Amino acid sequence: MSAAATGYRATATMPLLAEVRRQASRRRTQLALGFMALLPVIILLAFEFGGDGDDDNGGGAFASLVDLATSGGLNFALFSIFVSAGFLLVVVVALFCGDTVASEASWGSLRYLLAVPVPRARLLGVKLVVALGYSLLALLTLAGTALLIGTVRYGWHPLGSTVAAEIPAGEGVLRLLAILGYLAVVLLVVAGLAFLLSVLTDAALGAVGGAVLLWILSGILDQITALGSIRNFLPTHYSDAWLGLLSTPMQTDDVVKGAISAVCYATIFWSLAFYRFTRKDITS
Repeated sequence: MSAAATGYRATATMPLLAEVRRQASRRRTQLALGFMALLPVIILLAFEFGGDGDDDNGGGAFASLVDLATSGGLNFALFSIFVSAGFLLVVVVALFCGDTVASEASWGSLRYLLAVPVPRARLLGVKLVVALGYSLLALLTLAGTALLIGTVRYGWHPLGSTVAAEIPAGEGVLRLLAILGYLAVVLLVVAGLAFLLSVLTDAALGAVGGAVLLWILSGILDQITALGSIRNFLPTHYSDAWLGLLSTPMQTDDVVKGAISAVCYATIFWSLAFYRFTRKDITS
């Protein structure tokens, strides 16, 4: 037994790059990232062949954003993020983080990974880091593709806003990066919840769907004004606070509150996931 343990190092098991390559070879990763790159193209085609916009369902804030979307690459990227943040990005993050452990259990390969042996905490840590990395890559792919094709089609112009004057292009890039950063932090809640459910169930679809449904439920409850100040503690309450980054001067109070709330929720969910996984019986 001592000979078998010679040279064994827990930190050398399950290399991070090996997991990155393994997840990259999966069809769901390729389809998710591919769709993130394809979505801006679909939106662009919709603008090009969608008519003159007379039927804009009564106008309003959304119609104003549509008008801004075709006024420059920065605005097109902002619009693509706006229409994706409420649901699509939630689903993609839940897919990467909710499928990572549950899929191994459903395939029956999880127990073999632990028999290598890979320490449970390291296995979970590597999978979490890789899932978060691909989630961030999906967000950047969407924004980068939208900015590129939007600039090619509509040119490089100041960032428009429905709540303030135009923002110079250079500052607009910084505002856009700040928005992406805030969205990445807010989506940590979805990542944490999906990851926890992935540890609790062997059904990947259940983990992904459960995280998305709970996020939607939080959003519904946030619309019920009768809940009063209780709504401030819902994970979705500050999900749209990034709109304050488009104002002049920037409104950052809710952004800070939302970031703190998201980090707290994500930390709790990840802590519960590690606590449960390091103590559960792995039978699949």
